[in-house]
Amino acid sequence: MRKIKDVLRLKLDAQLSHERIAASLGLSKGVVAKYVSLAAAAQLDWATIQNLDEGTLQRRLLSAPDKPSEFVFVDYGKVHQELRRKGMTLMLLWEEFVRQHPGQKTHRYSQFCENYRQYARSLKRSMRQVHRAGEKLFVDYAGITVALRGDKRAHIFVAALGASSYTFACATPRESMADWLGSIAKALTFFGGVVQLIVPDNPRAMITNPDRYEPRPNATSEDFARHYGTSILPARPYHPQDKGKVESAVQVVERWILMRLRHQKLRSIDDVNDAIEPLLTQLNQKPFQKLPGSRASCFAEIDAPALQPLPAQAWEFAVFKTVRVHIDQHVEFEGHRYSVPQALVGQQLEVRGTARVVEVLHRGQRVASHARSAHKGGYTTVPEHLSAAHRAHLQWTPERLIHWGETIGVATGRFVVRLLEQRRHPEHGYRACLGLLSLAKRYGKPRLEAACLLALEIGVTKYTNVREILANGRDQERTNDTTQWTSPEHEHVRGAAYYQ
Repeated sequence: MRKIKDVLRLKLDAQLSHERIAASLGLSKGVVAKYVSLAAAAQLDWATIQNLDEGTLQRRLLSAPDKPSEFVFVDYGKVHQELRRKGMTLMLLWEEFVRQHPGQKTHRYSQFCENYRQYARSLKRSMRQVHRAGEKLFVDYAGITVALRGDKRAHIFVAALGASSYTFACATPRESMADWLGSIAKALTFFGGVVQLIVPDNPRAMITNPDRYEPRPNATSEDFARHYGTSILPARPYHPQDKGKVESAVQVVERWILMRLRHQKLRSIDDVNDAIEPLLTQLNQKPFQKLPGSRASCFAEIDAPALQPLPAQAWEFAVFKTVRVHIDQHVEFEGHRYSVPQALVGQQLEVRGTARVVEVLHRGQRVASHARSAHKGGYTTVPEHLSAAHRAHLQWTPERLIHWGETIGVATGRFVVRLLEQRRHPEHGYRACLGLLSLAKRYGKPRLEAACLLALEIGVTKYTNVREILANGRDQERTNDTTQWTSPEHEHVRGAAYYQ
């Protein structure tokens, strides 16, 4: 057990003799004299000694005084930062250092490397990792959330560049896929460029298959990466050291930013982001403890020049769905139907839907694009997509169908109106009306008129009901003159004039 501080306390503060100090501490008088003389040589008084721990005091007393080195001083912190540049080597840095000091004594290359390795070992484990400029962006969510009004909480997204540790943070309402990707997009805009790799952990919102060897992002995340010309490479499951940079950044954000917000009454996500912004600037400008400069200066010098440019258009959140083309040459996406070229009927395609546009992809190639519609059950059709028979079908209108029905008889005209009214949109009844046309060709117009009259009387409004009446011959049991038929029960029927 070290007793150096006790020896000096009893001598310098209590003013005891060497003999009494040696007796009380169980030491020899020679040891007491040695430490007293070393303290005098180091010019240490008791006021200074009492603030030092045993280890520091021993180093101050026993270490030899620093001799001026005959070799030129090397700033290995600067060397460590320069090595983060893509393609940089210790050999090149040593050659440049030698050329900068002609005629002066410099270390040979082997000693230069050994001195740097000793310096690197003195840094934290996460700081010893060599990250190339503009190569990786590490992203994660902080474990601490920020309380909002109404028992809501803001989740804090954190991103840090590998080489400079330049940090970005923002608040989101949740940790959904839209929150993850939207926050990464904000981070890239904040940095003013795009990195080669984005390294998250394995959030279910982004990663479909969190496999250790072949992780696979979901379709929306892959679409995000294609838009920015980057790649998403998740860290290995249960290996936080793979993203030690952001683990450290999360801790710094929690301590430097979130703890300063704990007493503030924040109402919304926007309020949290407004409060984070000035603190984030201060954090990035805060000097490093063991390296020269700050996150901001290191970013401007190393990372910023190596970033790829941002795309010209802003990224839009997109939802992907696998669909199959129906026989009517449409695909269904969120309750609405969109047309595709007729050659793709029966094939499996992929739909990419944004807030404004619905794109249909076949083997990665776009085959159709439509403005997105919120009309459930509706149709969006490009005439050029349809076959000749389907294009002829588009020429039918409610007015034309009602007029055709009235040429057969009053009851048929009324039934056509009913077919159109019962659908949410008149186009949905076109096919049923064309079915009536086929019945007139098969059974004749008089029988069709009689069948429609019977269908209206019994209150049915489907094409199949009229077809069954004709097939069963029930229309032939009636003897009424259908041409004189009117029904006060159906005065609410709109009639052909409504569609003009």
